[in-house]
Amino acid sequence: MENKKKITITDVADKAGVSKSTVSQYLNKRYQYMSSETKNKIAKVIEELNFRPNDNARNLKVKKTKVVGIVLANLLHHLSTEIVRVVEERLQSHEIKVFICNSDDSPEKESDYIDLLISKQVDGIIIFPVGNDPKVYNYVISYGIPLVFIDRIVDGVTTDCILLDNKAACRLAVSQLQNKGHENIAFLTLPTDIPVSTRRERIEGFKEAMSFYQLEVQENNVFSVPREEIQGVLEQRFLQENKPTAIVAGNDLVLREVLSFINKVSLSMPNDLALVSIDEVTYSNLYNPSITTVNQPVKEMGEKTADILLDRINGKTDDPFRVYRFAPELIIRGSC
Repeated sequence: MENKKKITITDVADKAGVSKSTVSQYLNKRYQYMSSETKNKIAKVIEELNFRPNDNARNLKVKKTKVVGIVLANLLHHLSTEIVRVVEERLQSHEIKVFICNSDDSPEKESDYIDLLISKQVDGIIIFPVGNDPKVYNYVISYGIPLVFIDRIVDGVTTDCILLDNKAACRLAVSQLQNKGHENIAFLTLPTDIPVSTRRERIEGFKEAMSFYQLEVQENNVFSVPREEIQGVLEQRFLQENKPTAIVAGNDLVLREVLSFINKVSLSMPNDLALVSIDEVTYSNLYNPSITTVNQPVKEMGEKTADILLDRINGKTDDPFRVYRFAPELIIRGSC
């Protein structure tokens, strides 16, 4: 009698054109990083080959590297470095090492680092996204690598996201300024032509807060420009009539440029110009006058990022992906 060859998980993977670990994930019903097309392909091959999985096939796992990759948008952002410090400490407590990459606000550089991290077979990736092409990030997901976004959302990518409640942050800033009697308020952020969700949300939040307090939004008071142009647009604006009496800086990099402008033209805070910054900075208490800021809960955000990623890596949850938004805190100081 001719002996029939036993069908193995390798046979299924080869015919379906996927990895053995992907077949194993299918057998264990871990579908969160698997497309419908891949699921259907594996199911069809299993039926065609009359494959009967054993426990070894179900328990097949790729050896973990105990390494996680983090891709920062820009190392200069205070938020990025502070959150990474918290994330790294949490992951280290689970004996996981961290690779840190800086995309320097370049989608091309970010994509190169993602390819590098995938080639290193990291167990998970955390990204502060700078691009808007979902294929770049879905490429990570197609490898079954758990992915968490921080500070930004990318349309067309379904994964866990950790963000500030940006509109609430703008409400706090505008509320503080209008309580001090300011009506002519300007808002500055970095460019939105690269559709960074946080920048868009803060502009929308600023306009909604102004409307809520029945304050007029003057279009020549809302700026979305490169960092190197901020001082120039402020100089032009302050040559015009009806100058703003207050400014909301959209993040810490914008704040630096606003402070440079204030010093350059010898304005006095808060008498000549009041200022609130979204994002805390290390020098906010040291500056004279000290700077009123809207603070992000960095510790909670970092710990949540690490915990979500660990659960995804270890298969402890197959909960639907979520966007987690954290409440901001207003810290009132001398600039407003």
